[in-house]
Amino acid sequence: MPALDDIKSSWADDVDSDSGSLPPPSEVVENGQKIVTEYKYNKDDKKVKVVRTYKISRIVVPKVVARRKNLAKFGDSAGDRPGPNPQTTMVSEEVFMQFVTNKEEEQKTDALDSMKNIVKCRTCEGEHWSFHCPYKSSSLTAKPVPAPVPETTSSSKPGKYVPPHIKESQAKAGLGGGPMRGRDDTSAIRISNLSEAMTEADLEELVKKFGPHTKMFLSRDKSTGLCKGFAYVHFRSRRDAATAIEVLNGYGYDHLILSVEWSKPQNPQ
Repeated sequence: MPALDDIKSSWADDVDSDSGSLPPPSEVVENGQKIVTEYKYNKDDKKVKVVRTYKISRIVVPKVVARRKNLAKFGDSAGDRPGPNPQTTMVSEEVFMQFVTNKEEEQKTDALDSMKNIVKCRTCEGEHWSFHCPYKSSSLTAKPVPAPVPETTSSSKPGKYVPPHIKESQAKAGLGGGPMRGRDDTSAIRISNLSEAMTEADLEELVKKFGPHTKMFLSRDKSTGLCKGFAYVHFRSRRDAATAIEVLNGYGYDHLILSVEWSKPQNPQ
């Protein structure tokens, strides 16, 4: 039976047999790697050996960073070798910062500049949308529109009642000698997409700058009395009606975009 003195002990036993102080850490560089060995106490108050292996690599850093790494150490670390001392320094992952310029804002500005040649206002012919026009509320100006050829409409049934104000408008337009019609839609327009708060006074203010009109009808709900969203306006001149369509179609009014077109005459029954 071998004697107890002949049994080889482990490195932990050798460490325990020391005076109680931990051995100093050691570093070995070989094959492009640095092996750091250190000793410390674990949670159970036992001495343990920790071995860390680092891969040595060369990186290009700014001059200020290289100058800072070569600064002389001072205080208790004055005798330490170059680099961080694991006894006094905790090494973490490096953080790289990249300063990004406002390229997104520049691209957005270029996109808006390219849109200037595409967008054209119908009111002032400027390089912006019609509902963003600064002159839409002050004055509605439009190019003169040539008067289209009047459409021919069939006469209504003989003996049908015609209101007096329509008879007067037909007489002034030179239609007194011809057959009477129930309604004249050749110079009437339909304005759609009106808000519920629209009133006759607002409609009068909207269309009076295009010329005189003979009749105006704002559709209202019978139960609530609010506007249904559309109205009819009969102008004395078809030229004035064409100008109103050209200017008001797509015009922003009361947070809505108006839709204006010629009124469709009803077929005679």
